[in-house]
Amino acid sequence: MKPAAARRLFLCSFCLAFGYLCCAQVLWRSGDHEWKKLIMVHHWPTTVCMEVENNCREPPDYWTIHGLWADKAEMCNRSWHFDSNEIKDLLQEMHTYWPDILHSAANRSSFWKHEWEKHGTCVAQLEALNSQQKYFGKGLDLYKGLALNSMLLKLGIRPSGNYYQISDVRDALASLYGVVPKVQCLPPEQGEEVQVLGQIELCFTKDLQLRNCTEPGEPREPGGGGGGRARPAGAGAGALRGLEVCEDGPVLYPPPPAGRH
Repeated sequence: MKPAAARRLFLCSFCLAFGYLCCAQVLWRSGDHEWKKLIMVHHWPTTVCMEVENNCREPPDYWTIHGLWADKAEMCNRSWHFDSNEIKDLLQEMHTYWPDILHSAANRSSFWKHEWEKHGTCVAQLEALNSQQKYFGKGLDLYKGLALNSMLLKLGIRPSGNYYQISDVRDALASLYGVVPKVQCLPPEQGEEVQVLGQIELCFTKDLQLRNCTEPGEPREPGGGGGGRARPAGAGAGALRGLEVCEDGPVLYPPPPAGRH
């Protein structure tokens, strides 16, 4: 090949590659793929079972990870499929701290698949989260660093048949972490007296520094981060009550089923 032709071929290839990268960046930062805060989502397994009206078998008696979400982005790369081989060294901790509460042991990776493909592919624009190993590993690290279970016990907030005031729970967490969390509940159904504590979100900047989940003047969101509260992975076609931001007033923090204390 002549030198002039080779230079033209190189320039064309470079321009195509550069254009592709620019388009990818635009697509990732535009529309539904743009986000500002990272949300570490904890859920209370007893309430998860109530939410989907599922007779779960021995749900954990501690707060577990629901997910690590971007606040306003979902399903950012449908071709980036979940591969459990990439997280083999994390599986022991995943089963403990990020378990699938609704599936049998043989099918529990479907929950992680759902979380990666819906949320992980969006937060992967951060270098610290740009692989499945990093995404799930960082989720575990944040969970252990926040230590929500022990913090609630330290605050004297433990599962009980007695009611708490939601403002006391929210304010106690804010004083401990130094940021405003989002606390979500199952609203009472007809014939029920009180909302049920279900989910606690703590938020981070893209630099992985704690930040408020809500700011003064922000509109009240009806559900979870990442575009609202979706049907839990694996909930099936049965009834779903759905979480909402807790109303000020009493709240039940339900104890685990008998035998799980």
